[in-house]
Amino acid sequence: MACAVAGVAAWAVAGSGGRFAAESWVPDGAPSVRAEAVLASRFGVGDPQLVLIAAAPGSVDEPSAARAGRVLVAGLDADPRTEWVRGYWPARVPGLRAHDGHRALVLVRFRGGEHVAREAADEVAARYTGRKASTGPLRVAAGGRAVELSESERLSKYGLRLAEMVAAPLVLAVLLWVFGSVPAAVLPVLVGAFAVLTATALLRPLDFVVPASSFALSVATALGFGLAVDYSLLLVSRYREEAAVRVPARMVVAALRTAGRAVVVSAGTVAAALCTLLVIPLPMLRSLALAGGVVVVTAAVGALVVVPALLVLLGEHIDRWDVFARVRRARWRDPDSGEGRWARLARWVAERPVSITVAGCTLLVLLAAPSLQVRFGMYAHRTLPGSSPVAATARAWREDFGATAGAGGPGVVLPGLHGGMALDGYARTLSRVPGVARVDTVTGTYRSGAREAVPAERAALFDNGYGSRLEVLTRSYARDPLTPEGSELARRIRAVSAPVPAAVAGLGARLADTEQALTRRLPLAVGLACGAAFLLLLLYTRSLLVPVKALLLNGLSLAATFGILVAVFQQGLLPGVSGAGITDVLVPLMFAVAFGLSMDYEVFLLSRILEEHRRGAPTPVAVAAGLQRTGRLFTSAALVFAVSMSSLALAGLLHLRVVGVGLAVAVLLDCTLVRALLVPAVMRLAGPANWWLPGRRGCSASRRAVPNPPSQ
Repeated sequence: MACAVAGVAAWAVAGSGGRFAAESWVPDGAPSVRAEAVLASRFGVGDPQLVLIAAAPGSVDEPSAARAGRVLVAGLDADPRTEWVRGYWPARVPGLRAHDGHRALVLVRFRGGEHVAREAADEVAARYTGRKASTGPLRVAAGGRAVELSESERLSKYGLRLAEMVAAPLVLAVLLWVFGSVPAAVLPVLVGAFAVLTATALLRPLDFVVPASSFALSVATALGFGLAVDYSLLLVSRYREEAAVRVPARMVVAALRTAGRAVVVSAGTVAAALCTLLVIPLPMLRSLALAGGVVVVTAAVGALVVVPALLVLLGEHIDRWDVFARVRRARWRDPDSGEGRWARLARWVAERPVSITVAGCTLLVLLAAPSLQVRFGMYAHRTLPGSSPVAATARAWREDFGATAGAGGPGVVLPGLHGGMALDGYARTLSRVPGVARVDTVTGTYRSGAREAVPAERAALFDNGYGSRLEVLTRSYARDPLTPEGSELARRIRAVSAPVPAAVAGLGARLADTEQALTRRLPLAVGLACGAAFLLLLLYTRSLLVPVKALLLNGLSLAATFGILVAVFQQGLLPGVSGAGITDVLVPLMFAVAFGLSMDYEVFLLSRILEEHRRGAPTPVAVAAGLQRTGRLFTSAALVFAVSMSSLALAGLLHLRVVGVGLAVAVLLDCTLVRALLVPAVMRLAGPANWWLPGRRGCSASRRAVPNPPSQ
């Protein structure tokens, strides 16, 4: 049955083609998007989607270059997909020529939505750039938002393929070492393939309701494979512990009765953490929530259905062909030994719980300290590698043509207002806003509150039957709109009192809308994730303190991970890593995935601690036995996941590097400092209070002693 489902899923995925869309980080129906649509449709201006930089051997005003430039602009203007085109030629607009005189700008905006604009921009860029382009003496380079998204998607796919090529042999080696046999190592791979194929096939019809971005699908795919490994590890390990039964069917039943319950609870916590992203009105995050939730469920179903069936079929053959038999130490084969490494570690921690708790928490706080200096933004072309031609075009546009309104400066629309003293006073006030260099409108040009005359022929560009518009040119330090300075400038402009409700457009306004949506909804998402995890752990452990401890330690671990990311990717702690900053939308993404994974490992450990405690073991003995039996499991699972995710750092895209390194750091911190040291130390300090629940009596006193406890 599983093979049939996987086959149908593979056929459905193969037929999906390029159905999944690129990520969109702007809230649906944001004020900036509506204002931008008005500027484009009513005034024929706004933020361009395609930027062409045409370079001439000499001056762009030479007859041959000017003739080629006019042909270029005329061809773009004749394209039925073009909403407007603004070029240096034929009017020789001064702001669209570089200072060296060898390069000129052509700015284009297309009709239709984001997806249609991207297709048009890609086709136009391919037509006018490259060796086969018929642009005469001009050499054209393409950039702009639409082309940057396409380049990001292309590099994302290339980086993921490269990561798979590097990670696959490493993951296989880890699995062979951990499982100790070829059949057992292949099990999680099969479950992972089943989960990913089935989830992708299920997402295809759901994509018509909530579009799934290619980036979100890539992250969800890696997450699904990692969880498949986790759940398979847990089930196979517990299956092997039941070897004394010597009947595969009964061994599988015993494994499902214990480890299977942990898989269900773990999948519930991870899925709940991801689904909380649905409350944030950003298409990319909702896409990740949908894709992640589906892949988590399919990973759990695959582990609970496929793994037991294969274990029954394989029987004793599950332990065949240990390729590392000659180099494996004997004590690694016996995770149940009372004198194992993990039990000795737990006993060592139990002897000094206060010092380990203080030292561990202090270290996490110190690692989290750089997060106080975080600079949020989107950083557009800065997420692309420096070698990308699209990134080079974007840098040239910002640096050499940044004084033009086409470089992403804010645009303001005042519906129903046509000149007059009210518009004059508003423009004067606007020109005094910190970060604003100049304001152009129908009543004049304004600098620092002073008015200059505007030629009559240019004034017509700022007023029509709909109302008036203002063009805001920014100072150099606020020129990059997708930075904290750009979003802050948009907020300052919106705060200026206008004679009629003003609509502010531009990339800075888009970023401000995104940050506002995150600020309003992220606390709700975090609260829902924590609340769901608390309730699930409360029901699973029948304890009040254990869920609270898990949430506090996971919060510290996530804060430390975020601090490391800021130090590396913003402050440039490591050589060769540009200090661009942290993208806003990655924060809830990282929180949801890392929070879910940390709860996954928490359930791994708690499942065995609870089992030992319910058999009558006192807390120190239960913790030592639980750590001995699961320590190798969650560290191995974390290692596999870290290898898979850290390989994304090989990609040239900044956001893939941040996600890959961030999740790898998160799971490694969790399985070492938190799970192996802080959890045993805190539980040792709490003692019988670990199992306290209001209304439950005799939660510890009724536990009988266990003869020959495994940790003592």
